[in-house]
Amino acid sequence: MVGDAAAGEREHRYPNDQRAATLWYHDHRMDFTGPAVYRGLAGFHIVRDDVEDALPLPRGERELPLMICDRAFAADGSFAYPGLDQGMRSLPGVEDDWMEGVLGDVVLVNGAPWPVHEVDAACYRLRLLNASNARRYRLVLTVPGGPDVPFVQIGSDGGLLPAPVEHQAIELASGERFDVVVDFSVLPVGTEVTMVNGLDGGTAGRVMRFRVVRTARDDSRVPSRLAEFEPLVPPDGAPQRTFRFSRGPVGDHRGWTINDTSFDPDTSLADIRLGETEVWRFVTDVHHPVHVHLDAFQVLRRGSGGLLDLDRGWKDTVDVRPAEIVDVAVRFSDHAGRFVFHCHNLEHEDMAMMATIRTV
Repeated sequence: MVGDAAAGEREHRYPNDQRAATLWYHDHRMDFTGPAVYRGLAGFHIVRDDVEDALPLPRGERELPLMICDRAFAADGSFAYPGLDQGMRSLPGVEDDWMEGVLGDVVLVNGAPWPVHEVDAACYRLRLLNASNARRYRLVLTVPGGPDVPFVQIGSDGGLLPAPVEHQAIELASGERFDVVVDFSVLPVGTEVTMVNGLDGGTAGRVMRFRVVRTARDDSRVPSRLAEFEPLVPPDGAPQRTFRFSRGPVGDHRGWTINDTSFDPDTSLADIRLGETEVWRFVTDVHHPVHVHLDAFQVLRRGSGGLLDLDRGWKDTVDVRPAEIVDVAVRFSDHAGRFVFHCHNLEHEDMAMMATIRTV
């Protein structure tokens, strides 16, 4: 035994029997997820299947996973994270000025600040991940003197859409993923395409640049039908639950709560029967990207209106905007036990905006 730690090992097996999807993993240590992810403990986990492999989508060097995050740096080049306990040992949380969420002034893509990537005049598949602790992005592909280049969305957090959807911009909150195809063949060689963040006018408004450097053969395309899709339709009398995300006391200090309670791993806010579809209503005070573990869900409506185009498909994270109500259909299928859902603003999560659920 060394200190409080005992030597030994455990083996965990995770069956990859789900549909193809752009997933990611990160450190999830209770109370210290934010500083751990900020320091780089995160990565892609891409799941493929025969359905996706049969589609004529861009692949190989024309498939780019892009992990986008913002960071601040100290004078010596180290990460400047305003944690109350820089040793990440006992005192969770951040300095009061950063309680709403930690933002940085440098945007990194796959670990590089404001990178430039050379591309063929061809279609590329971009797997977009917002791995920021708190920052939101409105991604736009701008061309000097020309129209913006559109994104064709083919997938969301939980895998392929039934059919592609074109967007002029992609808005994504912390934890969200968007699987898109961009056609650079419409641009002459020599064109530079800048991915900008329309939600920031400063240095965090620049994300990366693509430089079209050569013509090339391209046999890929985006088919009009992508994958079979099962709509989650709650039956009459389906269980309905409301979860309110708001500021609140956590012990003797300020924090963030769900239904006025702070995180307790041993107390379940909901017991859900496996295989049963429920309606969950998320209600917020300020911006909260709500992330549910175990199974993906489908967004039903925002307030009294319908979906946003960006809400389509299987989701595991939904951006709930200030003073907004979002209804989602959830169904847990295979695994009984305790799981969590939480705000994916990692400072909110570390300051207790997480809850345990139990599937039975």
